[in-house]
Amino acid sequence: MNKRILPILYALLAAVFYALNAPFSKLLLQEVPATFLASFLYLGTGVGVGILYLFHLPKEPKSQRLTRGDLPYTVGMIALDIAAPIFLMLGLQHGTASNAALLGNFEIVATTLIALLVFKEHVSKRLWAAIALITAASAVLSFDGSEALHFSGGSLLALLATVCWGLENNCTRRISDKSTYQIVTLKGLCSGAGSFLIALAAGEKLPVLRFVLPAMALGFVAYGLSIFVYIRAQGSLGAAKTSAYYAAAPFIAAALSFLVLGEKPSALFFAALLLMTAGTVFVVRDTLFHRHAHEHTHTFTHTHDGSTHTHIVAHTHTHDHYTIKDHHTHSHTMQELDGEHRRQHA
Repeated sequence: MNKRILPILYALLAAVFYALNAPFSKLLLQEVPATFLASFLYLGTGVGVGILYLFHLPKEPKSQRLTRGDLPYTVGMIALDIAAPIFLMLGLQHGTASNAALLGNFEIVATTLIALLVFKEHVSKRLWAAIALITAASAVLSFDGSEALHFSGGSLLALLATVCWGLENNCTRRISDKSTYQIVTLKGLCSGAGSFLIALAAGEKLPVLRFVLPAMALGFVAYGLSIFVYIRAQGSLGAAKTSAYYAAAPFIAAALSFLVLGEKPSALFFAALLLMTAGTVFVVRDTLFHRHAHEHTHTFTHTHDGSTHTHIVAHTHTHDHYTIKDHHTHSHTMQELDGEHRRQHA
C-alpha cells in the first residue's frame, strides 16, 4: 500500500510546492523589487538543485551532459527563463495572485500552439477543446470587471509570462534527453544572474539580506524541490499519471492566495474557474489516453503537457499499442531507460 500511495503523495507534493510560488511571491513583492525577486527565485533554484546534483547518485553518463550542439536551445531556454519570471513578478505586482495562478494554465495553450506551428507536432481533439476553454477562461480573468472594455495589466503580464514559458518549454524539449540536474542548475544560475543584471541596470534598489534568503528558499522549494519530488513520483507512476496529479497546482495556488493574502474571488473568477477546470480535465484525459492508428512496438521520445508553470514532461520508453476496433485506443507499457524519466521545469 505504501509503495502505491507514496508516489501519489510525491506528485501532489510537487503540485503543492509549485503552488507556493504565486501567493508567497506576492508577499515578498512588498519588500523586494520585481526583477530582483525573479532573480533570487531562480538563483535559489540553481543553488539548491546544484547542491542536490553534487550528491546525486548514481552520476549520469557523459552522453547525458550538454554539448556544444545543444547551445542554441540552451541559450534560448536561459533567455526566456530571464523574461518569463520578470513578467510574472510584474503581473503579481499589478494584479492578484489568484488570477495569476489560474492564468498559469495558459502555458499549456502557448506550449501546444508553438509545438504545432513551429515544430509541426500533432494536436488532438481533446487538446483543441482544452485550448478553447483555457483561452476563454484567460480572457475572463484578464477583464477587470468594469463597465468599459478594459483589461487588467497584471493579468496581461501574467499571460505574457506563460507565452515565454511556452517558448521555453519547446526549447527545453530539444535537450530533454540530457541531465535534468544539469539543465535546471544551469537555467537557475544563469537566468537568475541575467535577471540580477537587468535589475541593476533598471535602477532597482537591492533588498536587505533578510528578504533575499526567503526569496531564494521559495525559489528552491517552488521550482527546485518541486522538480525533485516530481521525478521521484515519475519513477513509480510514469510521466502521464504524474502530470495528471500535478495539474492540481494552479487550483491549489488560487486557494492559497485566498487563505494567505485574503484575496476575495469575484463572480468573474468563479466563471473562469469553471472554464479552466473543464479545460484541465481535457488536458488530463489527453495525457492519460493517446490514440494512434497503427499496431506495433516502438521506442520514441515525446512530451506530455498537463501541468501549469511548469512546466514539459519528456521521457523515453517502449510503447505497446493494442488497437480496439475503430477507436485506435491503446494502453501503455512503460520501460524505464537510462535510470529515470526526466522532467524539465523551473
